[in-house]
Order: sequence, then C-alpha cells, then structure tokens
Amino acid sequence: MIENLSELKRFSEWVDTRHDYAQRWKKETGGKVVGYICTYVPEEILYAANILPVRILGSKVPDSSSRVYHHDMWCPFSHDCLSTALRGDFDYLDGIVTTLSCLHMRQVFWLMRDKCEFDWSYFIPFPHGTTNNPYAEEYAASELENFKVAVEEWTGSKITKSDLEASIEIYNKNRKLMKKIYELRKGDNPPITGLHSMEMVLASQLVDKKAHNEVLESLLEKLENVESDREQGSRLMLIGSENDDRDFMRLVEYEINYPATFVFEEHCTGARYFWSQISQNNNLVEALAKYYVDRIPCPSKDWGAAEGKDERRRFSFIKEIAKEYRVDGTILMQQKFCNPHELDIPGLRDLFKELNIPTYTLEFDQTTPVGQFSTRVEAFLESIGEEILF
Repeated sequence: MIENLSELKRFSEWVDTRHDYAQRWKKETGGKVVGYICTYVPEEILYAANILPVRILGSKVPDSSSRVYHHDMWCPFSHDCLSTALRGDFDYLDGIVTTLSCLHMRQVFWLMRDKCEFDWSYFIPFPHGTTNNPYAEEYAASELENFKVAVEEWTGSKITKSDLEASIEIYNKNRKLMKKIYELRKGDNPPITGLHSMEMVLASQLVDKKAHNEVLESLLEKLENVESDREQGSRLMLIGSENDDRDFMRLVEYEINYPATFVFEEHCTGARYFWSQISQNNNLVEALAKYYVDRIPCPSKDWGAAEGKDERRRFSFIKEIAKEYRVDGTILMQQKFCNPHELDIPGLRDLFKELNIPTYTLEFDQTTPVGQFSTRVEAFLESIGEEILF
C-alpha cells in the first residue's frame, strides 16, 4: 500500500515531532531557529544565514489562554498559534519574524514578541494589493534588503552572494520536487492523497529543506512507478484559509462512506506555498522580491484585477487548475472570522458555477467537528456522485 511508503511516514513523523526536530537540529548544527508566522516571509534569507525557519502553527488543543490578550472574534487559527506559544511550546526559538499579513496573525506576532522571551524579532513591511501595484516589487526589494541587514546584524555574520545563491537553489529544488508530485495527481488514479500532500507541504515548512529534498527525491522515484490501490472516488479541490487540519483530510478520504480524493489544495499549506520558482539574477534580493510579489496571492494580497485583466490573478489560477485536474467538486473551507477568505467565497461560488462544478462551504474552528462534518461532506459527495452518474 502507498500509505506504507517510508517517505510518507517520515513526513507525518516530522509534523508530529516538529518541536523535537527543531531542537535537535539546533543542537547538532549550532545554528539558530526562527519561527515565521506568514509564508510571505523570505525563508531563503534566514536559511542563507544558517538559520532554520520553522512555521508557527497551532497544536489543535483547546486552550483559552489566548483569550486574555486576543479578541474573541479573531480566527481560531490565530488563537491556537498564540495559545501554543503562551504554553511555552516555542521556547526553543531564538527569534520570530512575520510580514504584513492579515490583522489577526499580525497581532499574534506582536503578542508573542511581548509575552514570550525571544532574543530577536522582526516585522517586514510588505505591499498589499500586489497584483495591481506597479511599485510593489521595488518596495518589497527595499524592505527585504533591510531584513537581510537586520539578520546580519543579529547573527554577526555577513550573508554573501554565494550563501544566498545556495539557499535559493535549495528552496527552488524543494518547490520543483513538490510541484512534480502535485502534477502526478492529475492522473486517473492519483498516487498520493490530499492527506499525504498536506503532510508533505507541512513538513517542508518545519524541517531543513536539504533533508526534505532527499525524501522528496526518493518519494518521487517510487510514485512514478506505482499505482494507488485505493478507490479514487470524487476528485476534490480544497480552497481557502490556512488549513493544517490533517484530521479533516483523513475524514474525507478514509473515514466516510463515499470515496473521494483531494487532487489539489489551494491554500498556504498547499500549492500557494511552492508553486513557482525564483528566477536568479544579478540582484538576488530583487529576485526574491519579484517571487514573493508574483506568487499565487493570498486573498489579503489580491485586491482586484490588475490593469487590463478581467479577473483577479488568484481566481484565474484556480479556474485553470480546476480544469487541468478535472475537479468534480470543490470544498471552500474558511477559518471562522477569516474576513479575507470570507469575502472571496461569493466570487468563488460564481466561478465554479460557470464551470459547472459543485461547491460546498465549511467553516472551521480550532478543532474539527468530525461528526457534523462527516454528515455534511457525505451528503455533498453523494450529490456529486449522482451528477457524475447522470
């Protein structure tokens, strides 16, 4: 069974033991570990300075400690991340960094900086509305250069051009390998499920990219020569807010009565994290700025269509992917109180209506209401099956 592949088990293990992994890496390498709160943070600059970037994620453990500091009507993901930090789970971090993201996660950064004892913190200003802002790349390059200097001052070491080139090469390889695995999911019988894909991407955000690349290469070689032995069922696309809820993926693909397989995930623990490449040129900081401005945008960065375009860039990407991956149905998942994604839902429903693809919306809280979601998703999959049949 594909589920028994050692590489898939390694991804899952890395996610489960992420705090232990980071502490072990720190001890073995003598490097620093920095937590980042938004995937718009240029990890490449940190990695070039012998720093392990690890994504700040919650623990899915109900905890009300964040309510003392964080507004009740802010998203459960932000509360989960903050509660995890307040419990001391991130005490091994040497620093934290974020960039201009949504209001809720920015507040998590400021609270972690003030309530937890980290040696260093940095906030990177970054342009919003990147799709239609002609000055975005120039502005971003200036701020990323300031960030690079701040990292150098903190570590006491210069980040050379060769350091940054090597870092970008490792990160580009990681993106390329993960995209190749995603592309295998276009086939009639995808060799990897959405659950495994999520664990693959999550692990990439938590461990040394060199180690991750080695496992990816081994996995890709096996997947290209193996066929899945599970029933594919309905081909699903998952779109929406930050989602690292493996229990939900397991529920849909392995635990309900109607077979289904996620063939694509469009969120920041999915394709948005790795889909494109950094084009190296003489000015590597400018190349990084261009990459982060031009990547598949988060809704908080995608304010309307660019000049001369009919659609927002993210919507155009989603439309093409839905066709390319022959999607039967779409689940729009939204973290409760996530305003940027909530504002996108009507437009996405219209988009999929034009494509004649059924759509269902689920609102996520800190933990997955498995029983309720099971019933609702089963009904959705049953309706998809009837449409495919007739």
